[in-house]
Amino acid sequence: MPSDSGKRSGRRARHAQRAAKPVIDPCPPGQTGGAFKPLTHPEIEQIYETALRLLDSLGMGNVPDRLATDLRAAGAQPGEQDRLLFPRRMVEHAIHTAAQTFTFHGRDKTRSIQVGGDRVFFGTGGAAVQTLDMDTGLYRPSTLIDLHDFTRLQDTLANVSWFTRCCVATDLPDVFDLDVNTVYALVRNTTKPVATSFTLAQHVAPIVEMLDLVAGGPGDFSKRPFLKAHISPVISPLRYGEDAVDVVYECIAHNIPMSCITAAQAGATAPATLAGFLAQSLAETLASLVMVNTIRPGFPMVFSNWPFIVDLRTGSFAGGSGETAILNAASAQITNWLGLPSGVAASMTDAKAIDAQYGAEKGMTSLAAALAGGNLIYESSGMTASLLGASFEAFVLDNEMHSHTYRALRGIEVSEENLGFDAICQSVLGDGHFLGSAHTYAAMERDYFYPAIADRDAPRTWEMAGATDAWSAARDKAKEVLATHYPTYLTKAQDAEIRRRFRILT
Repeated sequence: MPSDSGKRSGRRARHAQRAAKPVIDPCPPGQTGGAFKPLTHPEIEQIYETALRLLDSLGMGNVPDRLATDLRAAGAQPGEQDRLLFPRRMVEHAIHTAAQTFTFHGRDKTRSIQVGGDRVFFGTGGAAVQTLDMDTGLYRPSTLIDLHDFTRLQDTLANVSWFTRCCVATDLPDVFDLDVNTVYALVRNTTKPVATSFTLAQHVAPIVEMLDLVAGGPGDFSKRPFLKAHISPVISPLRYGEDAVDVVYECIAHNIPMSCITAAQAGATAPATLAGFLAQSLAETLASLVMVNTIRPGFPMVFSNWPFIVDLRTGSFAGGSGETAILNAASAQITNWLGLPSGVAASMTDAKAIDAQYGAEKGMTSLAAALAGGNLIYESSGMTASLLGASFEAFVLDNEMHSHTYRALRGIEVSEENLGFDAICQSVLGDGHFLGSAHTYAAMERDYFYPAIADRDAPRTWEMAGATDAWSAARDKAKEVLATHYPTYLTKAQDAEIRRRFRILT
């Protein structure tokens, strides 16, 4: 009979094996999406044709003079009320000349991602003005220190493939200070691809000077840009926003890739019907594409058609709704049909606490977007409270949720080895089970994801270990990372020079 100590050592070995990083990651980022197709091919064509009709007959209003000149030279026609009309051939020329894929660079080349095609990546977005405090469990205004801490935390999370500033430093009233210190927080604390917003066009050039210091010297950032701009140049319904258009021109001049985001709201700034919403929102995002490709054909732009839903009873945002899930999936499907790099928004829970509502809404909306093949899924990590809040615990939990989603996207590999005919025969004629067999061990390493936060213990074991809930476990993990992970991604010389030239407030 084996001794008790032998049993204990064997159990410890099994626990150690389960805790160890797998030899093969069973669910890395960049899995293939597109299996979920909420729209039929004729339905996509109907939506597309309606979008083209809108641009041809209504066109765009509030077109800034500089852009109007460029658009007229490219074929835009005058319309009623000083609007510019986009003929079909003009729009389709933009689609055909647009970048279909591009590299979203990380300063660490191993962290770069290829945007476009059928690959799915989760990342962040958002401009949360509140942070869920880990000590009180309540919301407070977001600060610059929070942004640094969020950036440090996500730097350790493998499934956040790029980091857009997730919160606004509300303690910085000056907008130039805000833009500068936001970018500084990003480059100081991560080497992943990063993204930000520019409040005004005149902020772009000086911030590029900072990025050049980080990249190695004057002009080096533009040669391999590791920061992307988030811009909303179209204001629904169907008009341009002058300040954002100015930012577009400046970003193109400095070779900053961009996500041109359309954020119409169903029943408020777009039709309440889902089909009508998709048609208008598609037209508006195509207007951004026409603008970018008129200024510089083939410039890297993420076609970021983000359907937003409001609760028509109250007017409040409903980011965790079933309508949000299906609309973002449909948006990804349409963009992929056009052959353009797709960006959608998901995991925008309306829950304030890290609770059952949070889990249900995030899981449903992010899985739908991924299955539909959204190339870049924004807002998918850390966001709470209908995008008003950001949470450290949410980052940890969402990172684990994305592993499950990537595993679902990976699907089932059918091969002679995986069908396991010989293994079945051996187990049936031998031990009568598959525990401990070479076939099982190989599958354990290759095919299964083992969560670190989710609890799979029996109730009694869970109770004896302290009956910890997911919120608490994620909080402990976040605090552990923030207490230990202080990356040094800027040299002392780089940091000193940045501080000499800019007003850095941390």
